[in-house]
Amino acid sequence: MAIKETKEFSRGMRDVVAAETTISFVDGENNKLYYQGYDVDDLAGRVCHDETVYLIWNGDLPNLKQLRGQQRELVGEMRLPDGIIRLLRDIPSHAHPMVVLRSLVSAMGMVDPEAEDNSLEANLRKRVRVTAWISTLIAAYYRVSQGLDLLEPDPEQCLSYNFLYMFRGREPDPEEQKAMDLLLMLHTDHGMNASTFAARVTASTLADIYSATASALATLKGPLHGGANQHVMEMLEDIEHPERVDEFIDTLLDQKKRIMGFGHAVYKGEDPRAKHLRTASEALCSRADQARFYEMSHRIETLVREKKGIFPNVDFYSASVQHALGIPKEFFTTVFAASRVAGWTAHVIEQYADNRLIRPTSKYMGLYGRKFVPLEERP
Repeated sequence: MAIKETKEFSRGMRDVVAAETTISFVDGENNKLYYQGYDVDDLAGRVCHDETVYLIWNGDLPNLKQLRGQQRELVGEMRLPDGIIRLLRDIPSHAHPMVVLRSLVSAMGMVDPEAEDNSLEANLRKRVRVTAWISTLIAAYYRVSQGLDLLEPDPEQCLSYNFLYMFRGREPDPEEQKAMDLLLMLHTDHGMNASTFAARVTASTLADIYSATASALATLKGPLHGGANQHVMEMLEDIEHPERVDEFIDTLLDQKKRIMGFGHAVYKGEDPRAKHLRTASEALCSRADQARFYEMSHRIETLVREKKGIFPNVDFYSASVQHALGIPKEFFTTVFAASRVAGWTAHVIEQYADNRLIRPTSKYMGLYGRKFVPLEERP
């Protein structure tokens, strides 16, 4: 029996419009990224992470009073419930931080009394809660895994400052703070990427905001999405010294192996976020006595651009930036999540506001009309 397929097939759903949004726009043809209408190039180095969160959530940049108010809300929610702390202490120290984060965000849905309240008012409160809690979860798991005491947030400081302090146990200096704000700002949102799409698919079922965030986290873990930054650092560690870069990269190219941190599904040229992180990497690595990591990264970029015409993406230089900030590579993708959660929650609430169940179809490649054979007659 022949059945005619009439619907157009798009591998990986490329160029399929799945939602309308005002949150961000990836202009791949012109290598531009916009947050609520602002070119990220105009924001980089000029706004802090908390300003970007306010912009993504509210559509406008905050004035000083609005910024301080949001900072107080976020930092005020950074303390973890006792039940979550008990769970943290029972997690094996060898567990991958992204697995821990995904699992504990799901657990958050059990301890938040508003978890099942899907009203707009409750979701606006929960987006603050989940954004603040994720930063604390990351810092807390690191410290528990290292046998260190948990630290309390400083109510007079912002979210990014408190994250670095609660993670490392020492206050960031101004240059570290600036780099952390830049890193988080550049990761806040990025159109209909895989994790954001996953969050919106889950939200379209009218599942709660914690479920949607857990879906996004599961998607972000993959090396073709957020997990690439850890693999970039592993590559740099394998190379060890700048003089070994050419041979290492030539071998990968000859073997037609993927070089992590290069290429992008949307941008035709350079990822606009990469150039800002390149500058931050150069500055931080030089002051942290890790200049070789920047030198290796820059040489890799030069070789791959010359030989393959491929540009680095946001993951490439974020690896050396985080390393210079004292963050272990296993936690790199969790830092990505600590930033992107603001975008995820914005998309979830936007999905709720004009919801329709996301239910794509597929191109069936199997058989039709097969004759059933009873069990006892099958060869």
